[in-house]
Amino acid sequence: MIVLVLTVAFCLTGCVTSRKVNYMQQPDKRIPSYADTLSYEDYRLQKGDRLYVQVYSVNDKVADLFASDSNNNNIYQQVRSGSGSMTDLYTYVVDDDGNIKFPTVGDLYVRGMTTREVKHLLEKELSGLSVGVGESMPALAVEVQIVQRYFSVIGAGASGRFPIQKEKVTIFEALAQARDIADFGDRSKVHIIRETEDSTIVKTFDVRSADIINSEFYYVEPNDVIYIQKIKGQAFGINSAAAAVSVTATTISLGVFVYSIYKRVKGWIPN
Repeated sequence: MIVLVLTVAFCLTGCVTSRKVNYMQQPDKRIPSYADTLSYEDYRLQKGDRLYVQVYSVNDKVADLFASDSNNNNIYQQVRSGSGSMTDLYTYVVDDDGNIKFPTVGDLYVRGMTTREVKHLLEKELSGLSVGVGESMPALAVEVQIVQRYFSVIGAGASGRFPIQKEKVTIFEALAQARDIADFGDRSKVHIIRETEDSTIVKTFDVRSADIINSEFYYVEPNDVIYIQKIKGQAFGINSAAAAVSVTATTISLGVFVYSIYKRVKGWIPN
């Protein structure tokens, strides 16, 4: 009987309820509240980031000047052979010193800058150049984007490395790409591991709280690693109250069956 009671109690405590898995729940004693600290800041470039830079001009000489960058000759050959893309042709990597090598400008320090700041800097640097004999550089426009950005998820339905395909990605969009947190993932302690210029920081939060959308945890940045650990003490899978009742009923039935067999066997044994 004691074993039966313990089995039932274990099943009920192991059950994953909607309280443990639902998002956008109002904060209470078990679900924390977060201060309204949402202030999205543009991502600042770090070494290893890849920048797509395209210069547009109505002057064909200017357009050809940047399209035929000698620094990209190897990539240009890859594009022609089919092993590269046109995006690669206009991509510049931030080196260990924080520079990109841009045609007619040379080394351009961009580390710690936003793409908007790099755009304005390039337009300023290029505005003073001349093309041809005494011909001033006409008005031009520069497009700057970060390409090949990723975030990683560990412990979700489909853990892996996922591309960032727009400027801002929320924690919910990131989890959706990873097919959500598994039933036995601990939503109360989601970790984001983030590399900064100075160190590695870890942000821990309860993703079930409705306050998340107004907090510092809402947006995912390039190279973030989202880690979801399993619910503490979870030993086997019961993911609903109905499943717990089913297991309990089966256990009771089994116990009754074993006990009836035991009584019969005991009755057959002579005193």
